[in-house]
Order: sequence, then structure tokens, then C-alpha cells
Amino acid sequence: MRLGTRRSKLAMAQSGLVAQAVSQVTGRPVELVEITTYGDTSREHLAQIGGTGVFVTALREALLLGEIDFAVHSLKDLPTGQPDELALAAVPLREDPRDVLVARDGLRFEELVDGARVGTGSPRRMAQLNAYARNHGMTIETVPIRGNVDTRIGYVRSGELDAVVLAAAGLGRLGRIEDVTDFLSVDTVLPAPGQGALAIECAADNADLVAALGELDDPFTRAAVTAERSLLAALEAGCSAPVGALADLLADGQTVKEMRLRGVVGTTDGTTLVQLSTTGPVPETHDQAMALGRELAAEMLAKGAAGLMGERAH
Repeated sequence: MRLGTRRSKLAMAQSGLVAQAVSQVTGRPVELVEITTYGDTSREHLAQIGGTGVFVTALREALLLGEIDFAVHSLKDLPTGQPDELALAAVPLREDPRDVLVARDGLRFEELVDGARVGTGSPRRMAQLNAYARNHGMTIETVPIRGNVDTRIGYVRSGELDAVVLAAAGLGRLGRIEDVTDFLSVDTVLPAPGQGALAIECAADNADLVAALGELDDPFTRAAVTAERSLLAALEAGCSAPVGALADLLADGQTVKEMRLRGVVGTTDGTTLVQLSTTGPVPETHDQAMALGRELAAEMLAKGAAGLMGERAH
């Protein structure tokens, strides 16, 4: 079977893990087919090229043309609308959703020097890091950067930046967790909707493949990311918008009782944040998970979130 993947080291690592898992459940060999996407070749900042879908479109086209049998995406890169011809066949168990700091001299966020230059291409991270710094009497300068993990960490190693912020899951999949100098608590920085989760997509009319890939699905992860992405969609925001969201399960002893969904939207300078949460029964259907996200989005919009979204990406 042919598995379509982006060419980046991280995408190849993620896809390699999925290929092994799919081979195990199907008993069939899986070959990786490397596909270059617009997001990989464009040198513009993600916030400028619209963010949404730039890493996904070429893979989806290859699926629709039958050049590959299934594709693996970082779930946070997927546009919130799902095309009818394609099935989101599996959302495997999520990795650590947190953001992490890779700073010079092994520093934690609180230990950064005054005026520290912190690199990130994400308006969501900028908004929350700037707000946190301001609330703790720190001054930092967030610097927009692009590039793969090695490039970004290279800015710190070369002394050009004091720190960069990356996703824990990506570093984990690359075997680079030892580079992390601080794990940022989700109480400080809410991750991107779907961060740490992968999406496995195939043609919707291939029922056998949908069923086989479905063996890798984790229902709790799927419910959580569905609620997070529903919030994002209801705020009418693409993946370059300054929106953070995380759904987690609240357990009473061994029994999972409820799902809590937290959302944040803010101006990139961190002066204004709208941060709210809602808790409800663990969604048992797609529609229930979607409703949880829409509900929180409506409350956030009522609190002024719409004015903080900046330019709507159409």
C-alpha cells in the first residue's frame, strides 16, 4: 500500500510510525511516497500564506488521483472542513500536546533574560507567551521564524535567538526530547487545536481500507480533537489564527467522567486574551463533540473573541 507523506524529517518519522502500525493490522507492506506541498516550498511566513491547508492540499490531490492509498497529516494542519470524497479513517492515540521551549544554557521560560528573543511562527504562541511574560513582569520579544526543527533549534545554537518554541510531539517523534529545556504547561500556553495528534486519511469509497485503518483510531483522542477543531471552525479561524484549544478528560479515580474543553484567542502582543472553558459529559458521537466546541466558541465570541482574530483568512 502506498502511504503519502510530506518530505520533511518530521513528516517522514510520523509516517514511518504509521506505516509500521498499518502493516501490523493489515499484514500488508506499506511504502512511503514523498510528496512536496506548497507549504514546504514557499518561503513566506505561514501566517501570510493563510496557514490552512498549505501542507495538506498536495497530499489530498494525490489521494483523489489514486497516486497513493492513504495519507498521514499532522492533525493541526488539516482545514476544519472535511471533503466528502475523503474519510478521516483514524486519529491514533495522541502524543504530548504541549508546547516546549528550547533555550540557550538550558534555561526555563521564567529564567530567560530581560528582552529575550523567542522564535515562533505561530500567532497563537506569540499571544500567550507575550501575555504570560507581561503577567510575570518579564519582557520578551517574539520573533517570527520558519523552517524545520533543525533550522529552528539552529537559531538558538548560533546565538541568533535566546529560545524557540516547538511542539513536544514533534520533538518526541524525532527522538529529540533531550533538546527541550522547559515543558510549557497548558495552563500557560494552550496548544493548537489537534496538536500532538495525527490524522490518517483515505478515499471515502474504499470501505475495506477505511475499516482497516480504523483499527488505529483512538476514540478519546478523536472526541477531543473533534471538539477542539469545532471550536476553531466556529470561531471561523484557520490554522494561522491565534487560537489555542485543548480538550482533556477528567477522571474520577479510574472512571472517565467528563471532558473539559479550554479555548483561548488573543492579540499577538498578548495585551488582550479571551480564555474560557466548558465541561460536559464525554462526547459519544461526532455531533456531541462538535456541539461542545460550538458551545464554547459562542461564549468566547460573546466575550469579544471576534475582534481579536485579526484578518479573516478566506
